[in-house]
Amino acid sequence: MSADVDIDLADRTQLLNLIQHIPARQVVDGQVRKHNSGVYATSIPYDPINECASIDYKEADKRGYFKIDLLNMHVYKLIKSREHYNEMLEREPTWSKLLDKEFCEKVVHVANHHELLCKLKPDSIPRMAMFLALIRPAKRHLADKPWSEISKDIWISPDDDSYFFKKSHAVGYAHLVALHINLLETNGEGSTN
Repeated sequence: MSADVDIDLADRTQLLNLIQHIPARQVVDGQVRKHNSGVYATSIPYDPINECASIDYKEADKRGYFKIDLLNMHVYKLIKSREHYNEMLEREPTWSKLLDKEFCEKVVHVANHHELLCKLKPDSIPRMAMFLALIRPAKRHLADKPWSEISKDIWISPDDDSYFFKKSHAVGYAHLVALHINLLETNGEGSTN
């Protein structure tokens, strides 16, 4: 089984303090380092010198080890309660707020893409999901296409190893964008930059 599990948290250290885990290993330019977000909550050979797994995360995946990416997402620090979260998530965002450059620059995941947002004007979760997939290298070539053409190709895996978003990730992040728009609009705060 191959799976890619990402969990967004307001503060990942709070969870890491509660569970036994081993940081994933990553080799970059021949140098060993801890993976930025990946951990193993199951047994995996350990490298005590580098304080991480002794197998690079890509090789570990091939061997069947299950890595979870725990990501800090500061937007969640703006949530006051479960009720507040549900209220903000259920509200339809004012998508047109993204056309305001100053507002757009505060919104998670899309802050640096104002020009393309103004061109495509995503106005729903499905379109925002496609937009988030579109700004990844593997699908960037679709940026000049209309939504009808983008939708035909955006979820097809590329033939090469270029970076792309799977639909499940993109939809999750689209909901986070919508949530952040609503939080910014109602709280007048919340920049994650």
